Amino acid sequence: MINKLGVFSSLAVVIMFGATINSWATRAQKPAEQAISRSYQDPQLKWNPCPSIFPTGCEFALLQGDPASGRSDVFLKTPANYKFPPHWHTSPEHMILVSGELHVSYEGQEPSVLKPGSYAYGPAKAKHEARCADAGPCVLFIAFESPIDATLVEGTSQ
Repeated sequence: MINKLGVFSSLAVVIMFGATINSWATRAQKPAEQAISRSYQDPQLKWNPCPSIFPTGCEFALLQGDPASGRSDVFLKTPANYKFPPHWHTSPEHMILVSGELHVSYEGQEPSVLKPGSYAYGPAKAKHEARCADAGPCVLFIAFESPIDATLVEGTSQ
């Protein structure tokens, strides 16, 4: 005699397994977002002026995300000898210098000199300033974890 309960249980497992595999395959075929690859020299990038707290000459290009509401990645570009006044951000910053030479000073820490390929991390609300050396323009990749902002350190003039 055939055990009908065993057959139905086995059939249910096979159907559920098939539905799971089909669901995985559907997700693999339709990614939620497209992968991207960009160079700072890409003519499709739209360069915008940095916030007005920074001197003229600073530009940024949004690579991915929404700078007003969440995580986003940007290229930041300045001419040689450009100086960022002391400021801080609500979001941590993950940075890689793409070109130029950037001197960065975080309050209470030894200054760092970034060269192309250097990685730097800036904690949320850490007061810092930076200067692009005279070796040429600086291009910095920055990944922000939350909305992008920049606040001058109290007592700093624009």
